[in-house]
Amino acid sequence: MKKASSNSVSRKMNRTILLFLVASFYSLIAFGQPFVDTHVKNKWVAQNIFIGLPPDTTTPPAFNNIKDQLPQPYWTSRPDAIQCYWRTWEIAFSNLKKVYPKSGFVSPFIDPAFNGNIFMWDCSFMTMYGKYAMPVFNFQNTLNNFYAKQHADGFICREIRESTGTDCFERFDPSSTGPNIMPWSEWEYFLNFNDTARLAKVFPALLAYYEWFNTYRSWPEGTYFSSGWGCGMDNQPRMPANFNAGWSHGFMSWIDISLQQVYAGSVLIKMANKLNRKPDVVSIEKEIVRLNQFINQNMWDDKQQYYFDRYQNGTLSTVKSIASYWALLSGTLPENRKGSFISHLTDTAMFARVHRVPTLSADHPNFNPDGGYWNGAVWAPTNYMLLRGLTQYGYDSLAFEIAKNHLNNVVQVFNATHDIRENYAPDKVQGNDGKNFVGWTGLVPIADLFEYVFGIRPNVPENCLVMDVRLTDEYGIKQYPFGKTGILDIACKKRGRETDKPVVTINSNTALKIILRWRGGELVKQIAVGSTVL
Repeated sequence: MKKASSNSVSRKMNRTILLFLVASFYSLIAFGQPFVDTHVKNKWVAQNIFIGLPPDTTTPPAFNNIKDQLPQPYWTSRPDAIQCYWRTWEIAFSNLKKVYPKSGFVSPFIDPAFNGNIFMWDCSFMTMYGKYAMPVFNFQNTLNNFYAKQHADGFICREIRESTGTDCFERFDPSSTGPNIMPWSEWEYFLNFNDTARLAKVFPALLAYYEWFNTYRSWPEGTYFSSGWGCGMDNQPRMPANFNAGWSHGFMSWIDISLQQVYAGSVLIKMANKLNRKPDVVSIEKEIVRLNQFINQNMWDDKQQYYFDRYQNGTLSTVKSIASYWALLSGTLPENRKGSFISHLTDTAMFARVHRVPTLSADHPNFNPDGGYWNGAVWAPTNYMLLRGLTQYGYDSLAFEIAKNHLNNVVQVFNATHDIRENYAPDKVQGNDGKNFVGWTGLVPIADLFEYVFGIRPNVPENCLVMDVRLTDEYGIKQYPFGKTGILDIACKKRGRETDKPVVTINSNTALKIILRWRGGELVKQIAVGSTVL
């Protein structure tokens, strides 16, 4: 028997190694990285009906074909605001997308108009004006695509590629997910449509995601963390020294993320009450109490009368970010602090700038009068959060002032450029960054106009419509949607003074309660089908 030469053995070994590497390469292509699966399964994910749901492959409608079915506002003295309203819808409908065949998405959706990906908090905010197009397209179903991509442990990525349906971030990356505001979006939808069936469908996915966030995004004392990108405000100067502002958590307790978790939890409790699932949220009820207590004791500065991020050593940041005003929406702010905390919004040295409200206080060295992205720019989503929070604390007059200022600045830029921008300068009339950004800037000419400038806010589960009339101009909305089948024509006559009782005519195909408010008065009336003059 011949003995194999060393060269022959070497060639065989090389071929074996090469075959192994080729096999490994194709294995990686076929099956992905050979990591250990570290998903700890969440029991609520098993109830997520969106995972594996057959896709809705219908083509979204074109704007010109449905324009006459949308709500038809008018404002006699401001036709430019109405022109901006219609241009906003036109851009929004141009950004509607079909489901890509290989994406694993399940519903047609609105594209955030940014980079070919869907974003968790962009899409959540876009649904909050998209609800007014419900007769012709269900913008809320955009969020179905996030639920369909939920991991076994409850994780949902903050940014998902539209073409392939793949996550843009590994789930344990500090920037991988958030902000946790999808419960808010679903609750807004519920308030407008009383759709308990949808509430029941989304509740397990939202609960599983909340629990993932609680497990993997919290510090031992119960506060939460993220990163510049994860919190959505990419470049604010919030980070301690020697940490990357965009990508690191900085071992910091993030005030916005902690407050958002309080609010998300409180919404899940409301959902559970509607769905007779109270036992499923007992731990959340306890966590909210603990977290609110910690925030108020350890993240509030008595001297500054402000909430701040908290560093690892227990000291507080000095950066007055719009992030702290999530304390209004979450209900964290105690009554005895609300006057001083909210007064910063009327201080010209801080937040009461030419265009309200900047995302960074003007007394900070990094404040940029041109905007500087999140270093002072005015953004539609943070302003909408602020308006909702002010309403929760009864500051409707201030909310109206801010909303009218915000809308007026956006419309002035629109008048000059015929464009709607990603964000706006705080100290001049100027739009910045992304063009035709609808996008969440659609909130301003639609939701802000309806809910805060016109003051029309529905609570369909309570069969109630608030009309908080602050304008003295003539204005109204035809074909205003109330619930799944209600249609209202609302007309408010011109007044001489804010203290004059408004004369409002409502034509409705459904009976409901109207709460009419104005400066110095309130009228509550149950109206029947037909025409009613208040």
